[in-house]
Amino acid sequence: MPDLLIELFSEEIPARMQARAAEDLQKLVTDKLVEAGLTYVSAGSFVTPRRLVLTLEGLPAMTSAQREERKGPRADAPEKAIEGFLRSTGLSREQLEVRDDKKGQVLFAVIDRPGRAAEEVIAEAVTETVRTFPWPKSMRWGSGNLRWVRPLHAILCILSDEAGARVVPFEIDGIESGDTTRGHRFRAPDAFSVTSFEDYAAKLAAAKVMLDPAERQAKIAHDAEQLAFAQGLEIVEDKGLLAEIAGLVEWPVTLMGEIGEEFLDLPPEVLQTSMKEHQKFLSIRNPKSGRIERFITVANVETADKGATILAGNQKVLTARLADAKFFWENDLRTVKEVGLEGMAKPLENVVFHAKLGSQADRVKRIEALAREIAPMVGAKPDLAAEAARIAKADLASEMVYEFPELQGIMGSYYARAAGHDDSVAGACEAHYRPLGPSDEVPTDPVSMAVALADKIDTLTGFWAIDEKPTGSKDPFALRRTALGAIRSTLENRLRWKVHKRFQSLIFSFLHRDLIESTDEASLAFLEQASACLFDKDVFDFLDAAQKVKNEWEQSSPAQPDFEIINRVSERIVISSNRLMSFFADRFKVYLRDQGIRHDVIDACFRLGGQDDLVLLVNRVRALQGFLGTEDGTNLLAGYRRAGNILTKEQEKDGASFDDAPDSAIATEAAETALFAALDAAEPSIDAALKAEDFGAAMLQMASLRAPIDAFFEDVTVNADDPALRQNRLRLLSRARRVMRQVAIWEAIEG
Repeated sequence: MPDLLIELFSEEIPARMQARAAEDLQKLVTDKLVEAGLTYVSAGSFVTPRRLVLTLEGLPAMTSAQREERKGPRADAPEKAIEGFLRSTGLSREQLEVRDDKKGQVLFAVIDRPGRAAEEVIAEAVTETVRTFPWPKSMRWGSGNLRWVRPLHAILCILSDEAGARVVPFEIDGIESGDTTRGHRFRAPDAFSVTSFEDYAAKLAAAKVMLDPAERQAKIAHDAEQLAFAQGLEIVEDKGLLAEIAGLVEWPVTLMGEIGEEFLDLPPEVLQTSMKEHQKFLSIRNPKSGRIERFITVANVETADKGATILAGNQKVLTARLADAKFFWENDLRTVKEVGLEGMAKPLENVVFHAKLGSQADRVKRIEALAREIAPMVGAKPDLAAEAARIAKADLASEMVYEFPELQGIMGSYYARAAGHDDSVAGACEAHYRPLGPSDEVPTDPVSMAVALADKIDTLTGFWAIDEKPTGSKDPFALRRTALGAIRSTLENRLRWKVHKRFQSLIFSFLHRDLIESTDEASLAFLEQASACLFDKDVFDFLDAAQKVKNEWEQSSPAQPDFEIINRVSERIVISSNRLMSFFADRFKVYLRDQGIRHDVIDACFRLGGQDDLVLLVNRVRALQGFLGTEDGTNLLAGYRRAGNILTKEQEKDGASFDDAPDSAIATEAAETALFAALDAAEPSIDAALKAEDFGAAMLQMASLRAPIDAFFEDVTVNADDPALRQNRLRLLSRARRVMRQVAIWEAIEG
């Protein structure tokens, strides 16, 4: 069985596109071959800056012959229907068969497709793949119409077996397939022919081309580690940069250069970022001092002077780049010393955060107020939290962050320390952006926690207040990541706050500016009082708060607000906060599922309503999942379902519910009396355990109901002949269901 080798040889492919291009080439070609009936044993794809390569092993020499029978219209159908069927099959009327069917005589087409040579199928597949290749960006060149990421020079396409190698002949825009390729651009530019993938790989290696990107990456990492180790230094790990460098060279030659002494006192993040973004250098750190002292560059060619000329040129360019960075650093420090970080942040008044949410300076004021409120909850000093919030975004106005936006927060922490701020305040400048991803750590210092949570909550409530939320795959303001960051910060630091009520209070604050223009002073004061009332224990949402304030207001204030406006605003607040809470809950469920929590268990707890204390909710969910994993939990769930099925059926029959309290005095069966006693004992214990937030104890009390419920169903006839007895037993089952629903809504649980 022959093997296939394809190489698409072009000018340099951008490193960021290479890995995806290799995957696309393999998928597109193999999908087309298999669809045409040409299967294979194994496949592999490779990429270098100048070539995309695909190799397939174990292809058949030909596809199998196929016969297809296709049923058509009736023999006496209108002529146009028959003509359409003929066009779809490619046959003539004489070639159709007439067969008897239940509805009369029907036309059938029998299409015989002979096997096709592998070369023919491969030529079609490769041609179509090249012409429709999904590059993120592509170009045309010369006078042809072919589009490719960079000019395509040659196509190698051969089949090889025991008899030797043969070219698969085809042509694309004047480029004819062949069996030749070229090696390194400078060290082996002449063409050479190949006869198999093994021959191809060996000759490329001899021509100074390392075909496998993983092998190039491993060689760069190994050589860099050895060079650093020899000087008592270490590489600053950056897997993304390492992969990118491996996509820039076909024959990696690793060199280590020095950074000028005048730049060594720059923050290591500045050196690392400047070298990475501008010159794709790996940073080398002194483990004793933590300073970045050297760099690794990777050349594409070996030189007689062992890279000295290359290093000299790189160091010259690096010096110019770092001189710019040093200029930004010194200018920013001068600004900080002259006007402080709050002075540095002054230009943020003219930077729009969002047209409907004000400037960056407006946002900083909101975060400051919220951080001050959150501070006691996380154990931070309110004044320190407010101070950190005021300066946390100041570095956005710095020259360094303007040049390197990825250093936001990091530079803020340096500038805060230079300005003499407390270490916790300086730390918050960097940490308040975290977590930036699922593997990033959450802030743990109290001041950082307060500012980080305030920042994220302000973002979420602001965008929901103006009705700008993610749609489908579009999330331009990274609100999903923001919500997940708030969730992780809350849970990993075990922070206790009422999510839903806080959302409503803050959404009201975003509407405050509009209300001033359209609402009288009495109505505005009323709404502000309702917002403050939100955190009372007996108030669930803004509508409840407004009603409570209304009851008090009519007795104490002569000025009457406009309740039509108040109701309209309250409804808007509740709708926006409910939508935000729904989004937040979805993110929360995703997070919990990633932690191994069953989705139905999450829903069973969420459906209790009012579950907006995330720490408390997680404790409940974990306890319930643990309980359901026990025999008692499984059997109790079965008993709950049995009770629910009986109650549903009998309620439909009677047209009435059985929610009234049952009477233990008319119980006649021992198992019936035992269930009364078990519920009398369990109900207050479960209630006390839930109030104490001891969900383990609540589940233990739930387990005590298993045996009485099992015995009740085994020994007691629910639908007794005596109507009063039947009704009492149904009420008893309804009570058992209510007691169990204190813990969760069991209907949501599957299995």
